Amino acid sequence: MSDRKIIAILGATGAQGGGLLRAILRDDKSEFTVRALTRNKDSEKAKALAAEGIEVVEADVDSKESLVKAFSGAYGVFGVTFFWEHFSGEKEENQAKNIALASKEAGVKHVIWSTLEDTRNWISLSDERMPTLQGKYKVPHFDAKGVANAFFAEAGVPVTCLNTSFYWENFIYFGLGPQKNADGKLGITFPMGDKKLPGIASEDIGKSAYSIYKAGNKYIGKTLAIAGENLTGQQMANGFSSIYGQEVVYNDVPADVYRSFGFPGADEMGNMFQFKRDFNEDYCNARNIGETRSLNPELQSFETWLERNKEKFNS
Repeated sequence: MSDRKIIAILGATGAQGGGLLRAILRDDKSEFTVRALTRNKDSEKAKALAAEGIEVVEADVDSKESLVKAFSGAYGVFGVTFFWEHFSGEKEENQAKNIALASKEAGVKHVIWSTLEDTRNWISLSDERMPTLQGKYKVPHFDAKGVANAFFAEAGVPVTCLNTSFYWENFIYFGLGPQKNADGKLGITFPMGDKKLPGIASEDIGKSAYSIYKAGNKYIGKTLAIAGENLTGQQMANGFSSIYGQEVVYNDVPADVYRSFGFPGADEMGNMFQFKRDFNEDYCNARNIGETRSLNPELQSFETWLERNKEKFNS
């Protein structure tokens, strides 16, 4: 056990980090072991991990020194940031820079950086088709991550940039699942038109990341983009209809209407969906489902994921 390589996992109690942690722990013959990094060791989830005998270490992504300590002795780091806690692109950039610099200082041999595209490479800040947010972003949680890719290269960190996709757990935990419309029918609502939305189960992000570590140096210096399936809003609604046993409709709304919904981050989400809609071919083509399946032969379809999680949805 002592000669196993340590993977220090940020967000180990969350979706992506938790998926990677479980993928490693399920492999009895793994050359790796996990160090679960969490912002709060006293949380119920962190205590549950510690009770399983997992090394749990408190780490603060806003402090490079905290991260250096948490990464010390680790072979790998799984780097992820937490935009939806603070909604600040600038803060996310700073957190990513801390992860990059701390990885270098701690001598980490392989970082997987969970990232996304910088949408400003497609739509400039002066382009009025989409409002500029926070003064310098179109989609802050995309753009900040995209900018941060360079931090790892500049620091000389051996990194794999892993472009993720919309994870289907957002339907459960982010309030995007079927809701009753004014006519009493259940519906899901996106400003996506008839365009396809690449999606994936967070568990499959973790399994893909694990395969990248297992491949040694093969993917260092490369960018991979993963997805489980590309589906239209109507196709997703059809999937929900099958598990609810009643029709679930797809409400296609203009992006401006979605931005006006008023929930925290509605403008951000409206811009995100508009980007994926307006530049759909580029966004979908970047995510190679065949390559994702080669990393993770257990890759779930949306239908499979829905069936496995149907008890979490209430009609």
